[in-house]
Amino acid sequence: MADSAQRKIITVADPAALAKAAAERLIARIAANDDRVAVCLTGGSSPKALYQLLATAEYRPMIPWDRVDWFIGDERLVPRKDPLHNMTMARQAFLDRCAPAANVHPIATDTADLKDPDTSAALYENELMAFYGAEQLDPARPLFDLVLMGVGPDGHTASLFPGYPAVEETGRWVVGVPKANVEPFVPRVTLTLPALAFCREMLFEIAGHSKRAILTRLLAGENLPANRARSTGETVWLVDQAALPEDFRG
Repeated sequence: MADSAQRKIITVADPAALAKAAAERLIARIAANDDRVAVCLTGGSSPKALYQLLATAEYRPMIPWDRVDWFIGDERLVPRKDPLHNMTMARQAFLDRCAPAANVHPIATDTADLKDPDTSAALYENELMAFYGAEQLDPARPLFDLVLMGVGPDGHTASLFPGYPAVEETGRWVVGVPKANVEPFVPRVTLTLPALAFCREMLFEIAGHSKRAILTRLLAGENLPANRARSTGETVWLVDQAALPEDFRG
């Protein structure tokens, strides 16, 4: 089904089905572009099953790893070996085994002062601009083929928290967030809504009973960052039955 703003909502049975559906959409996006492909990953618990699936014997051969570049939508400013590090989770699940090292683009968290997210944000913005080949985004040329997204308990997505200045940023591609709105309360770096929007597809993964309360608020149209995150192309929410509010069950 789709809501009034043309956001497509696809319901699946459980987290395993969600991971499979996400993998198939990712592979379809890669197949639709015979040039260099850019995928923006997300952290949190929701995408872990998807990432592990991509490294399996079934899915790994479907991806032309040499021409896919992997970015991250947000990062926690913790050392790379810290279990809270988003890109490290993706590396351990599939990137280190499958992707060429040069095609993996983490956000720097090894600055002299790990409490300075603005330095890391500026570095990553420069890297994205160099990859894109321009300092201004062109509506006719997406930055990413696919952007993976999740939803936090407060309605945040990436590290764009309700009421924070980063949500209103329109000029920058990447910004620092001095303190998170939810645990872990560490500095973050996040892509902005405009940068995330420049994609062929924005794909949310929402699974588990713990997400039902926030999904109810989002589907009611509450002005939260996850509701404001939309692609200039297609926006899709994959939702499993446990997360789906009763009013939306068929």
